[in-house]
Amino acid sequence: MDEAVHRRIELQSPEDLAYLIDNVRRAAADSINAAFPPVDHPLAGQEDELRNRIEQLVNDYIRTTFTLAAPNLTINGLPVDPAQFLSPTTTSSSSTQQPQPQYEYEPFDPRKRDRIEQLIAEEEDLLRSIAQLKRRAPRATAARWGEASAAGLAADEAALSAACARAAEDGAAAGRAALEGMGALERQAGVEARWRAAVEGLGRLKREMPAAVAKMERARVAAGYVSGAGR
Repeated sequence: MDEAVHRRIELQSPEDLAYLIDNVRRAAADSINAAFPPVDHPLAGQEDELRNRIEQLVNDYIRTTFTLAAPNLTINGLPVDPAQFLSPTTTSSSSTQQPQPQYEYEPFDPRKRDRIEQLIAEEEDLLRSIAQLKRRAPRATAARWGEASAAGLAADEAALSAACARAAEDGAAAGRAALEGMGALERQAGVEARWRAAVEGLGRLKREMPAAVAKMERARVAAGYVSGAGR
C-alpha cells in the first residue's frame, strides 16, 4: 500500500495482532458451532467430514485475509510477519495456537535509578510547596484584597471631595457672574443708605447696651429696697 495515499494501521505490540486474530477465529468457531453443532458421541472411526471441511475453509480464509492485510500493518513502526501469527490449525479442533510473548529485560542502569530518586525528591518538594501555599495564600490574598479595598475607598473619597470643591467653586463663580451681569439695582442709593443706618443703629445699641443693663440693675436693687422698707 502506498503510504502517501493511505496510512498504515499502527499496532502497539504483537499481542494486539494476536488478539485480533484470536477474536476473529473465536467468532468463526462460534458461527460454525451454531450452524453445525458438534456430535457428542460420534461413531467409532467416523468424523464429521462436512464440519471439518468447513473449519478448514474458514481457517484458510482467515489466514489469507490477514496475510494480505499484513503489508498494511505495522507494529511499533516495524513491518509485520504474518507467519508467526497465522500458525496452521487442525481440522478437528477450532482452537488456535497463539505465539507466546517474549519478554526482554533491560540491563540495570544506575543512572536511571538516580534519576528516579531525583524525580521523587522533586515531587516531594512540589507537594511541600503546595501545602505551604495552601496555608499562606488565603491570608496573603485577604490582606492584599483589604489593602486594595482601602486604597480604592480613599481614592473614591478624594475624588468625591475634589468634585465637591470644584462644584462649590463653579457655583460661586457662576453666582458672581450672575450678580455681575445683573448690573445696578433700582434705588441702589436708598438700599445702601438704609443698610448703613441699620449697621450704625446696631453699633449704637451695642455701645449703649451695658449702660442700659446697669441702669436696670440699679432700678431692680432700689425697687427691692423700697419694697423691703415698706414692709
